[in-house]
Amino acid sequence: MKMVLSHSRPENRHGFTLMETVIAIGVVAVLLTTFLAVFGPASAGIRKALSAQEAGRLTTSLERELSTLREGPDGAYENAFHKAFEWIRDSGKEETAVFLYNYRGDPQQIREDASLEPFALATGQSGKDFILQPAVRRRGDADADFQEDLERVEGRVYLVKMTQMIYDDAQDPVLVPGTHGQVKNMHSHDAIDNVVSYPGAVIAYTANFYALKSNKFDYIESLDLIDDNGDGDPDLLGKPLFSRNLGVRR
Repeated sequence: MKMVLSHSRPENRHGFTLMETVIAIGVVAVLLTTFLAVFGPASAGIRKALSAQEAGRLTTSLERELSTLREGPDGAYENAFHKAFEWIRDSGKEETAVFLYNYRGDPQQIREDASLEPFALATGQSGKDFILQPAVRRRGDADADFQEDLERVEGRVYLVKMTQMIYDDAQDPVLVPGTHGQVKNMHSHDAIDNVVSYPGAVIAYTANFYALKSNKFDYIESLDLIDDNGDGDPDLLGKPLFSRNLGVRR
């Protein structure tokens, strides 16, 4: 009996050629580039919008601060309007710059100026152990408290630069930003040196909010607000995150 052995040839197996691999990599690179071009600016816009919402919440804190006299830091002011007059006029100076932020406050520990002491622990439950407290501080008024707050800050710290708004000279006048660092008669544009001489019952102003690049006290203490290019914004901070037109009443 003869045995017949059959030899079957193995099937040919094909892989990717070098040219096919190069083409595939090129297609993937094009797709990734397109994806980043479309969604990169969108995600950046979302982050910016979220930051603007945060600063928007702090706007209310700014308005409240300019209508409140605090024990200690505000002892030199005759009334809240006097405080607002000087804060608006001097907010562009490095030694009297105004900052806004949220920090973890301890509801069991209240300072002389009615603000909360920072919550001492690094952990805890919001609403139970600590309160997320908005704060507005002017450099030079209570720097020790400011420095303590920054140890428990939540989110970003903002610089706010305020400029009085005055009526323009048009036939139908509208409010426009005046000269930064000055408070004037809203109609005649005469410079006003002190709050006693201010003739109006309201100071209208625009507030520009700038997001700082660091929350560290050392950075904020040495922050340079020079505007060498004359565009109205601090050179180191660039354009404001957003602006709001506000007002303070006697």
